[in-house]
Amino acid sequence: MASMLKLPANCVVFQQQRRAVLARAGTSRLDATGFNWKQRVSSSSSSSAMNMIPKMSISAIPNQSLDKSLPKNKIDIPIMVNSCSGKMGKAIIQAADSAGLSVVPASFGSAEESGQTVQVGANEILIHGPSERERTLASLLEKYPNLIVVDFTVPSAVNDNAELYCKVGVPFVMGTTGGDRDRLYKTVEDSQVYAVISPQMGKQVVAFLAAMEIMATQFPGAFSGYSLQVMESHQASKVDTSGTAKAVISCFQKLGVSFDTEQVQLVRDPQQQLEMVGVPEEHLSGHAFHMYHLSSPDETVSFEFQHNVCGRSIYAEGTIDSVIFLAKKVHSKAEKRLYNMIDVLREGNMR
Repeated sequence: MASMLKLPANCVVFQQQRRAVLARAGTSRLDATGFNWKQRVSSSSSSSAMNMIPKMSISAIPNQSLDKSLPKNKIDIPIMVNSCSGKMGKAIIQAADSAGLSVVPASFGSAEESGQTVQVGANEILIHGPSERERTLASLLEKYPNLIVVDFTVPSAVNDNAELYCKVGVPFVMGTTGGDRDRLYKTVEDSQVYAVISPQMGKQVVAFLAAMEIMATQFPGAFSGYSLQVMESHQASKVDTSGTAKAVISCFQKLGVSFDTEQVQLVRDPQQQLEMVGVPEEHLSGHAFHMYHLSSPDETVSFEFQHNVCGRSIYAEGTIDSVIFLAKKVHSKAEKRLYNMIDVLREGNMR
C-alpha cells in the first residue's frame, strides 16, 4: 500500500532480506540473545487485517564520486580541527580539503600526543597539549583572523574547550556530545562568540528529527495505545544509547506512546551486527543503524522508521556546511550568535 521513498542514486537502500526487523513480542523488552534483523517475522494477524508499514529508510555510505562536484579553489576560511588524530577528525579534514577550506597546521590533543605530528592527506598537523592551548589558540587567531575551530573531542572536555574558545574569542563548531549543556550554552551566550553546537551533524538525520518533532507538536497523542520497539547498532566503542534514538523516542512519547529509553535494544557485538543487522564488515568500526517499530494494540497496523549510516562522511560533510554557515554569520555580523544544525538546514545553502 505504501510506496518506497525515492532516494538519490548515491544512497543505498537495504533490500527486503537485509532490513532490520523487530519481533512482535508481547513485551517491548527484547530477549538477551537478540533476534535476526534480516528475517521478517510473519504476522499472526488474520488475512483480513491491514498491515501498513511505510518504510522511511535513510541510508548513507561514503561516495567518492561526490568530490567531482565540489569547488576546486580554496575558500578563505581557515579551520582548526581539534583531536585531528581521531577518525572523526581525519574525516573532517578530508571533507575540508574537498570543499576547498584551509586546514591550519595545529590541533589540540592529549598530553601524551603533545609534540607529535599527524599527516592527513597533504596536511601536516602539529598536536599541542593542554598546557599550550591558550597561547597556541591566541597565536593562531592573530595569524588567521577568520579562524574557526572544529571540536570533536571527548565529552569530559566540552565545557573547558568552549570556555577557552570563548575566552580567546574564536568562533567554533562543536559536535562533541556530553558535558554540562546548560553551562555550555550560557558560556557562549555570555561571551557573544559565534558558535554552532549540535550533537548530531548529519544533515539528513537532523532533517528527519525535525520532521518528527513537527509531527509530535502538531499531532500529540496520534499514536496513543501503540507499542514501540527500538533497536540501534553502533560500533563496539559506543557504550551508551544514541542521542538520536533518545530524541526520536521523545517524539514518539509526545505522540502518545509509552516507552522508556531503558527498553532500547543495543547491539554492540560485531558478530551480531554482521549476521543480524547486516552492517558491512568494513563499517563495523563506524556505523549507526536505527530502527523504530510501532504496532497498534490489536497488531493489525504497524509502522517502521529506519535510518542507517555507514562511516563518518555524513557527519563530516555536515560539519563543513556548519563551518561555511558560521563564517557567513561572522562576516555579516549577525545579531544571533548561537546556532544549531536546524539553523544550518534552514539557511538552505548546503553543498
